Amino acid sequence: MLRLVSLSGVLVILAILLVCSKNRRAIRWRLVGTGLAIQLVLGLTFLSWQGGRDGVSYLGDRVKEFLGQSAEGTKFIFGPLADFKMVEGAFTANDKVDAQTGLNYAVYRDAYLERNARGNAKRDIGFVFATQVLPTLIFFSSFMAVLYYLGIMQRIVQLMAAVMARLLGTSGSESLSACGNIFVGQTEAPLMVKPYLPRMTQSEIHAVMTGGYCTIAGGVFALYVAYGVPAGHLMVASVMAVPAGLVCTKMMWPETEASETMGKVVTTARSESRSVVEAAASGAADGLKLALNVGAMLIAFLGLVAVINWGFSAVQVGGAPLTLERMLGWLFFPVAAVMGVQSSEIGILAELLGKKIVLTELLAYKDLGPMIQKHEISPRTGMIASFALCGFANLGSIAIQIGGLSVMAPGRQSEIATLAVRAMWTGALATCMTACVAGALGSEAGG
Repeated sequence: MLRLVSLSGVLVILAILLVCSKNRRAIRWRLVGTGLAIQLVLGLTFLSWQGGRDGVSYLGDRVKEFLGQSAEGTKFIFGPLADFKMVEGAFTANDKVDAQTGLNYAVYRDAYLERNARGNAKRDIGFVFATQVLPTLIFFSSFMAVLYYLGIMQRIVQLMAAVMARLLGTSGSESLSACGNIFVGQTEAPLMVKPYLPRMTQSEIHAVMTGGYCTIAGGVFALYVAYGVPAGHLMVASVMAVPAGLVCTKMMWPETEASETMGKVVTTARSESRSVVEAAASGAADGLKLALNVGAMLIAFLGLVAVINWGFSAVQVGGAPLTLERMLGWLFFPVAAVMGVQSSEIGILAELLGKKIVLTELLAYKDLGPMIQKHEISPRTGMIASFALCGFANLGSIAIQIGGLSVMAPGRQSEIATLAVRAMWTGALATCMTACVAGALGSEAGG
């Protein structure tokens, strides 16, 4: 029954796109049908077929192991603070000197016991977000920069773009940008087609922006895995978002102009680094900026949410204080209802969707990860939520894209600003579409 609800969700999204389309008569239904078919094939392969699910699960485990290697560098810088077990041992070890690390935890343990006696010590004090999660972004950003320098990423992106352009009939530039978003962020992917941006059609610019909104960057992929979101779900969602995004953007803003790169294979620019060491260093520097940005955003947004909830704390609705999460849940309840989760968890999914779009997906995934790990929601809801949140479609990203693309194509700034809001909602619908496809084809166990 829930699978049918998810399937109906796809139809609802298509209906919304049709109603809101810039030019309904110009919609190319062959492109729409082919894009849906590609999602269907991907879903059947990686979500329905046991072999595909096992493969994704295996690859996801290897990705987690790979990201775990960043701990070596983190431990060197932060010492015991970088290791949950070490820090936890400081408060639970029976011996004065830990046999593994040789560190004397007596002082820390005594301080902990004193705090515990006062009733203000927490058992989970061992987890330190700044030293155990954010460094992963630096490591992964450096690794991606090395892949880019070696030309590996470009070859993968160009191959995928050529396939998408051939199957869907999209232009080479918009296909390349869409596929590039699997690996890089919403401001980096357009750099791959920067020479073409000033002469792109409005539909192509809309497609470039939508692609940025409906995918996540490689760096934050590592962050969400660290939150506890299954890596396999994020990988499949990122790949499925490419055809979903192209379907949604070509329904919302169909092509009516002549494209310069239609039927052409567009190549990506080479890395500016002169050696693999320089590439690794440059990537690490970019990762540091990302880590600082993520940390600052979490500090600011979590504080602002707390202020809002504090302001509404005196307002009682249904016997409970009114909170921002509850208000967002009511607003996005209809969207969550058509995704195919059990009725008792629609409100939870709606709150996550609202938090993602109004605030940022960082906060939404921060809440989702522990829910999955602690089995507070069903595996099916965890899977659908992982897909639905997998994109940068939020209000803050509108300013990011306008600013980034306007620098690359100064003469198109007014058009970019006009397209930005519509593209953001198109990207949000694309992630909801992949979530519905996952709900229709995924196993009830959330695979």
